[in-house]
Amino acid sequence: MVDRTDALTWKEFGEEHVAALTELAEACLAVDGGLPLFTSPALLRARLLQTRTLGAWHDGALVAAVGVGTDRRPATSTGLVHPAWRGRGVGGRLLSWADEQAGEAGLLLTTESWNADADALFTSRGFEQTFLEWVLRHDLDALPDVAAPDGVRTEPIAWEIGPELFATYRASFADRPGFVEPDADEWLGELREDDGYRPDLSLIARGPDGAAVGFLNVIDNWIDQVGVVPGWRGRRVGAYLVASALRALAADGAGEAWLCVNDNNPAAALYRRLGFDDAGRRARYLRRRP
Repeated sequence: MVDRTDALTWKEFGEEHVAALTELAEACLAVDGGLPLFTSPALLRARLLQTRTLGAWHDGALVAAVGVGTDRRPATSTGLVHPAWRGRGVGGRLLSWADEQAGEAGLLLTTESWNADADALFTSRGFEQTFLEWVLRHDLDALPDVAAPDGVRTEPIAWEIGPELFATYRASFADRPGFVEPDADEWLGELREDDGYRPDLSLIARGPDGAAVGFLNVIDNWIDQVGVVPGWRGRRVGAYLVASALRALAADGAGEAWLCVNDNNPAAALYRRLGFDDAGRRARYLRRRP
């Protein structure tokens, strides 16, 4: 690939460039899809305004940027190249610079707006993909109709049943490969502290005996987590929870709903049957130093 980056001005960027970074992220999302929340100020700062930064400008416009966090092992990095500037060696230069900043710490790459060319670049440089997730969108003008499973009812989550919510989450995910059980107070505390958490739209599903058999958490207009305990899987509990949440979001005035699902999670097929459409991917890549 020919390096055609000499026409660019390379320099550090900072807080004063958040608006330019937002425009760059929006341009990438428009072409690649991915996580729409990437353009939120908090996530944009976390991904790009790291310990060290490098941006590329052309005629006063920011056309590429990368941030590297060097205060952890492995070091972390996120980079963006404007679609109009791809195929000119810009991404390779950003990656080489990020690798140099990481030094012996190794490097974890995070992309909230995945594309195949970036994947090819990362893997050619020896990075291993460790995470790949679909971003799915549902237009709430068309809602799925899922009948309640026999004997199952749902109710909104309330703070006083916090321990039960965590126990249902743990029972739903404990048998999943790689599951690491978090501290209950920390897990529940993160929900309580999230300004977007909607306990009024989040749900617990109960079986005929009143025991919790599944749950669903809603943050803003995102279905954040869905889980069903092992003994109740395959009985439409998950589908019923998701369909109920979509109807609740629509009734609350939302025009669309979102969720993320791991690339190899069988639940992705269920979500697509319920009317979710692919809206891009997000991924992580890791290269450890010898």
